[in-house]
Amino acid sequence: MLRMELFGSLRELADRNGIDYFGVADLAQAHDAVVEQGGPLVEGYPRCISLGIVLLDTIVDQLPNRSDRAAAVNYRLHAYDIINQRLDLAASLISGRLQQKGYGVLPIPAAERMDDARICASFSHKLGAHLAGLGWIGKSCLLVTPQHGPRVRLTSILTDAPLAPTGAPMEQRCGGCTECVKICPPQAFSGRPFRVDEPREERYDARKCQSYFSSMRDSGKPPVCGLCLYVCPYGSK
Repeated sequence: MLRMELFGSLRELADRNGIDYFGVADLAQAHDAVVEQGGPLVEGYPRCISLGIVLLDTIVDQLPNRSDRAAAVNYRLHAYDIINQRLDLAASLISGRLQQKGYGVLPIPAAERMDDARICASFSHKLGAHLAGLGWIGKSCLLVTPQHGPRVRLTSILTDAPLAPTGAPMEQRCGGCTECVKICPPQAFSGRPFRVDEPREERYDARKCQSYFSSMRDSGKPPVCGLCLYVCPYGSK
């Protein structure tokens, strides 16, 4: 199958399964960062297919009222659990199509931690989407898209299929805005701009987030935050 025909068939499959964002990245430009995070499991895949689903504004806009249990449960279900299931299903179907065509493929779970010590997955969905030209990584360490801001959940498929990149990494457009940094309850962000050659810890303290969620669980509250996602001017209506 020719490269463009393969891309078209995968994009059509993604569209039929409710995928809003579809991109392809050449991972060579971030090889060291990819291998440092995922190790031998991911090292042999030169490309990434990035998939994204836009979150419902009516659900995200309830986040300032997340102390209300109904608002918190709605967000957890409709902006996290169900969206992750939809992403994983689409990734599985696309991966199956690629394998049928004889290509190597590794779908990365949408929301499963693989390293408890470092609090990270085996591959960064945000990095994959950034390299595919879908957006930039903001001061919240979330992918920010021009149209929907960070109100997009992502997953990734690593593959050796000969797919052409869909774009180049976008320059950050956050400017002097620090709304996500200021609103973060545990103050987990440093506000430093993203650099692929810089450790995540320079920009984001994942343990502060983890402790904050643990404190919510301990006090009987649903572990929901997302305020950095809510406040971004690129996503708000």
